[in-house]
Amino acid sequence: MGIIWTILIGLAAGVIAKLLMPGRDPGGFIITILLGIAGAFVATFLGQTIGWYDAGDGAGLIGAVLGAVLILIAYRMVRR
Repeated sequence: MGIIWTILIGLAAGVIAKLLMPGRDPGGFIITILLGIAGAFVATFLGQTIGWYDAGDGAGLIGAVLGAVLILIAYRMVRR
């Protein structure tokens, strides 16, 4: 259930990240949502590594949005 929850949070995080960072991305809306899911997984991993989350806990919406924004920034830098 933890992975499904992380994916759902990632979907919401991708949408919010797209609203926070508007612009024309080469992949469009679908890629942004996938980046949001990746951001949720990154935020979960980093949070567990730092000790903010216990094993099995996922990142919250704010952490996932921050992870998605970071990945979206990196994605835009690579695509240039």
